[in-house]
Amino acid sequence: MLLRKELPHASDVELLTVILGNRRTAEALLRRARGSLFALLHAVPCQNGDLFCAEGPSPYAGDPLMKLQAARELAARSLAEDLCARDCLTSPAAVRDFLRLRLAGLPHEVFVCLQLDAQHRVIAIEELFRGTLTQTSVYPREVVKASLKVNAAAVIFAHNHPSGVAQPSQADELLTRSLKDALALVDVKVLDHFIVAGNQTLSFAERGLI
Repeated sequence: MLLRKELPHASDVELLTVILGNRRTAEALLRRARGSLFALLHAVPCQNGDLFCAEGPSPYAGDPLMKLQAARELAARSLAEDLCARDCLTSPAAVRDFLRLRLAGLPHEVFVCLQLDAQHRVIAIEELFRGTLTQTSVYPREVVKASLKVNAAAVIFAHNHPSGVAQPSQADELLTRSLKDALALVDVKVLDHFIVAGNQTLSFAERGLI
């Protein structure tokens, strides 16, 4: 019985069963995801309701998948709340975990800005731009306006690569420099820019690109 053991020692199927309420459904969904929790928690049904867009309708799409997505969203919100009380520079793992939960698995690019106060605590998390599978148009003027609106002292940028490749493009590097220069004019510091690709997260600061 699951509740007789500590959660860290429970199997993936047992944990999924707690959320979904049915072991057979948990096992079936995990098989469809080829045993990958990452794929399962970031799965998006097609318009016909078929899980993972596989051939033939899935009897497990709908409520079970929504429950898992809700669990992922709750985890992301919990991390976001935690970041509001932390210095993001001293909590890089928490920032990465949050960004992976929020951005990984999206079928389109998004550009997110974590607005920080003078102690580098999160005061706002905003999706500023949304694009296509391969690109997003980002406007420095709008980024500056968003930071001034919440009186941010620093920012952390993040965007995702649906391709699964975490390497920054030349356009990514040019954009980051442009944003850094624009925000410097209003005394807002750019601390980092993350690229999320699947379960990978690349930091511009760690690469010396900031």
